[in-house]
Amino acid sequence: MSFAAETKKELTNISQDACCAQNELRAILAISGVFRSVGERRQLVVETENVATARRIYTELKAQFDTRPEVFVQKKMRLKKNNVYAIRLPASHAESVLSKLGWRGNVQEGSLEPVWPLPDDDCCKRAFLRGAFLAGGSVNAPGSPSYHLEIYVTEVVFAEQLLAMMNAYELHARKTNRKKGYIVYLKEGEKIVDFLNLIGAVQALLKFEDTRILKGMRNQVNRLVNCETANMNKTIAAAVRQLETIRYVDHRMGIAQLPDHLREIAEARLRYPEANLQELCQRLGNRVSKSGLNHRFRKLEDIANQLRGNRST
Repeated sequence: MSFAAETKKELTNISQDACCAQNELRAILAISGVFRSVGERRQLVVETENVATARRIYTELKAQFDTRPEVFVQKKMRLKKNNVYAIRLPASHAESVLSKLGWRGNVQEGSLEPVWPLPDDDCCKRAFLRGAFLAGGSVNAPGSPSYHLEIYVTEVVFAEQLLAMMNAYELHARKTNRKKGYIVYLKEGEKIVDFLNLIGAVQALLKFEDTRILKGMRNQVNRLVNCETANMNKTIAAAVRQLETIRYVDHRMGIAQLPDHLREIAEARLRYPEANLQELCQRLGNRVSKSGLNHRFRKLEDIANQLRGNRST
């Protein structure tokens, strides 16, 4: 089961009062509800590939409106051959249900026009967003390379309403066009966690947060290791260059001919070829600072360059 499917299954187990249940149904019907002619009968049809969502729709319609929808299962023939669950209500029953839910559209063929009353109470807003996610939502697994949560809708008006409702909770949601519709989406891991908390997906939130923290720690460790490796390579390269300079000077003129302060660090470098500047300072009793050592090594390089120049001449 995918992370999105697990999240939806958890959401369908949330108990709620009648007001919240109706707001959840409003969002589901706004996204997935369509009127169709099946044979000679016109019906309100809600389709979903998630069995838990289908069970939730059936249960809430039965509990809230004392109606018994028909449930049909068929298999998709394209791409992934998943089951599609269709919950159907005859048009006469559907009009009564829609009227009680506050829908103000015209009953016609096709999707329901987005003319629904939007909730005012905080708990009902959360239920509405939960219904929207159950009907058209998906979320990447927390271990994926990038974070992404989206809700797909077909009507631009409803997409704008959904966007405004989510951003009222400072989720930084965005909207973009998709083929035959629109998506309202989140890209920040922190905001996805906030949204999951908002709609009541506590277990999914904990799993997402655990994986996100572990992923962040792993990335931090990798950055530290890379930084340490780069520093080590830099230290080794500098030490090799200094050894080459000292050996060249020793070969051409002899270290004994150097001034005392330069001879001291040349001999220290030869004795401790793997030491960095800080460690060399300690070997010299901290009588010379790191900048002082750098200055002396530059003096040795100047002497070596002069010797190379004289040799070429």
